[in-house]
Amino acid sequence: MYKSTQSLTGIALQKFKRNFWGVFSFGFIVVLILLSIFAYVLAPDNSENANWGDLTIRSQKPGFEVQMLSIPLKDEPQKSFWDFFFGSPQEFSKEPISSYKIAGEELIYTLYNDDPKVMIQKEATLSDFPGYSNLEEISKEYISTQKFYLGTDKAGRDYLSRMLVGSRVSISIGFVAVIISLIVGIFFGAIGGYYGGKIDAFVMWLVNIIWSIPTLLLVIAITLSLGKGFWQVFVAVGLTMWVEVARVVRGQIISVKEMQYVTAAKALGYKNLRIIVHHILPNIMAPVIVISAANFASAILVESGLSFLGLGAQPPVPSWGGMIKDYYGDIILDKPYLAMVPGLAIMFLTLAFMMMGNALRDALDVKN
Repeated sequence: MYKSTQSLTGIALQKFKRNFWGVFSFGFIVVLILLSIFAYVLAPDNSENANWGDLTIRSQKPGFEVQMLSIPLKDEPQKSFWDFFFGSPQEFSKEPISSYKIAGEELIYTLYNDDPKVMIQKEATLSDFPGYSNLEEISKEYISTQKFYLGTDKAGRDYLSRMLVGSRVSISIGFVAVIISLIVGIFFGAIGGYYGGKIDAFVMWLVNIIWSIPTLLLVIAITLSLGKGFWQVFVAVGLTMWVEVARVVRGQIISVKEMQYVTAAKALGYKNLRIIVHHILPNIMAPVIVISAANFASAILVESGLSFLGLGAQPPVPSWGGMIKDYYGDIILDKPYLAMVPGLAIMFLTLAFMMMGNALRDALDVKN
């Protein structure tokens, strides 16, 4: 009787598909990755780092609406394709207004203010809008109602735009830190487990030294030595997470290096590097994949902690951890959402990676 066979990868994929929370978490992560990639396309404020703000509309609640007058800048900035991914240079000088009127050759408008008793009026003329000869057309073209779905922060910046752009830091640090930890961890774990002896003793000594130092303190030390910045944090987090990968890889290689397919490769005269890369590593990657998913979550939490301490991404670059640092004091005031929104985003993203890691563990477990 004919019986169809299926590869181990296919079996693992089928088991993963049957795990609802694993698939849901994977979909959630993919959606967040797409949101972060196209953040400037989706964000209401597509300026670089979503950094446009006006103090007259600071700390407004979600759903706040205001009329916005946009006056073209005299020096029009050059646009490029990369503006869709890294933000557009400022094209307009924006003014939140409460009312306006056309008087002869002037557009007279009143600046927005929370206090109705404070009225500041300004004027704009046709010369401020090149290419137009009618103020009525200008009012229709350059005055619009802008809605702030998550309100504004203390600098009057659109909070939704800052959240979307800030997601890039948390998500990208997961990828970069995990890649660095895999490169360093697989290297040390492979040579220690395969060669044994003094090399293995040195690797384990190095692993134990780094393992004994609290992660956050080690990351802070590396960050301070490299300097504050965006990429420095990525490198610092990656260099502290490789020890877990190294221990797993070393243990797996010790358990398989005496198996028949390795002995056969040695008998055929293959070099050690080829045996490790082409024969051993492909057969031990299942637990490495699982631990990498957990490291994603750990990297996100560590970066958030660094940003909270002021050692992560530096202003004006937005990050979820930095936003919590700026507004944690508002939790007991009348605007707790300023800190809770990025906090919940970090929690859900971390939870999604942990649940996907658990689903991968179950799918790759040959005993089930």
